[in-house]
Parts: sequence; structure tokens; C-alpha cells
Amino acid sequence: MITPNPTLGLRHIALFVKDLEACEGFYVGLLGMAVEWRPDPGNVYLTSGHDNLALHRVPAELPPLDASERLDHIGFIVESPQQVDVWYDFLRAHDVPMKTAPRTHRDGARSFYCLDPEGVTVQMIYHPPLSKNSA
Repeated sequence: MITPNPTLGLRHIALFVKDLEACEGFYVGLLGMAVEWRPDPGNVYLTSGHDNLALHRVPAELPPLDASERLDHIGFIVESPQQVDVWYDFLRAHDVPMKTAPRTHRDGARSFYCLDPEGVTVQMIYHPPLSKNSA
């Protein structure tokens, strides 16, 4: 049996959201993503140039979802440990709810967690092996 090559990494995430407009504002207006494609009023695809985040309005026929049913968290790679702190200050200044303050991990990574408008946990992280290859 042939073993496949390693993947190129996690580059696409899709989230169900109740307030599509608020979430688009968070990811585009605050995190700097751009709209890549808007196929219809209930869906928008965003990109940072290296990845793809799909936001899908929760269909009316589905029972209400809470954040724990959508995902644990998503992470955005930043280029340096200092940028983690810059992002923390920036998002706090825009009244984004914080779950944690920035901290350095045993592996040299540095990160913090905040919440998007739907309650999804977003991690801003400097992770040495990924940050070096993403810049």
C-alpha cells in the first residue's frame, strides 16, 4: 500500500453562525481577512491569502447550536511572540471578549484565546515551526 504524502496543513475551516454579518465583521474588520466569495446571502468564504474560512448561516430548520457544538477553537498563526501581545491589546481595545491573557507555552509558542461574536474560541498563536514557514 502506498503511503500518501503529508498534508500541507489545515487550511480550511467552516463554521455555522447565527449572525453572519457580525462574524464577517469580526474576521474581516478586526482580523484582516478578505471576502473571497459570497455565493449567496447565507454564506461567505474568507481568506488571509494562506487559508479559507467559510461562514455558513445556521439553517432555520436546524435546532439552535451553541458554540460547543460547532468547534473547540480555531487558531491564527502570527509571526512573532511580540505580535501575540499586539493582537491582544488591539482586540481588547475593540471590546472583544478575552478568555485568557497571552502566555508562553513550554514549546516556545505564545498565545491567547478570545471569543468571536458567536462565542467560538479564537486563538492567536505564535508557534515557532509554523510561524517561520508562514511569514
